[in-house]
This record gives sequence, structure tokens and C-alpha cells, in this order.
Amino acid sequence: MKRNTKGFTLIELLIVVVIIGILAAIAIPKFASTKQKAYLATMKTDLRNLATAEEGWASNHSGAYSANATYDNTAGTLAADSLGYVPSAGVKVVITNAGAGWSAIATHASTGTTKCAIFVNTTAVSPAVSEGAPACQ
Repeated sequence: MKRNTKGFTLIELLIVVVIIGILAAIAIPKFASTKQKAYLATMKTDLRNLATAEEGWASNHSGAYSANATYDNTAGTLAADSLGYVPSAGVKVVITNAGAGWSAIATHASTGTTKCAIFVNTTAVSPAVSEGAPACQ
């Protein structure tokens, strides 16, 4: 009687499952840090877009920047105002010191206490240290 030897044994299948589990345990933490970096990049991009909108506003309003404002798009449903600015979904931007200069702080709903800041023609706002360049902490 000839024995049918096609297919995999239970031990071979278990070894493959264990190897996949080990690879997943190594890869998942790497993806978590990538997600955090993406949130930071989103906040920095939103601050750069705000700087562009503020400069456009100032060029049309005798060099004065738009008024203090809060743009809370954590629900993902915010509409543009007269400045024409809307941050990305999940991002909250607070503009202060508006007038001859301005500063803004951005936070993301998924980053906890991490924040990004930018300032133009006003005193530095932590963590930003260079005028017009967003920075995060």
C-alpha cells in the first residue's frame, strides 16, 4: 500500500506560524513610530499653509495679519473662513499675537501632548526657534 505524502505536516505549519508571529512582533512597533512621524508632518504642513495664507492676507490688508483665531478640525468638518485656511482633519491650530506679527500652535488629536509652533514678526513660541519655520516637540 502506497502512502500519500502530498501536503504539509502539522509541525511545518506551526513553524511557519511562529516565524510569521516573530516577524509581526518586530514590525508592529516600527509602524507605530511611522504613524507618529506622519502626524508631526501633517501639523508642520498645516503651519506652513497657514503662513502662506497669513502672508496673502497681509498683502491685501496693509501688512496687518489676520486676527487671533482657533481652527479646530478634530472632527474633520471645518470650513474655510475669510483667511481661506483649513487645517487637516484631526488638527487644531490656535493663532495668537495677530497684528504686526503672529504665532500659532498646532496639536493633533492622536499625538497627546506633542505640539508644533511657528511665529512671524513676533517673539518666539516654543518649540519654534527660527522665524517662519515650524518646529515640534
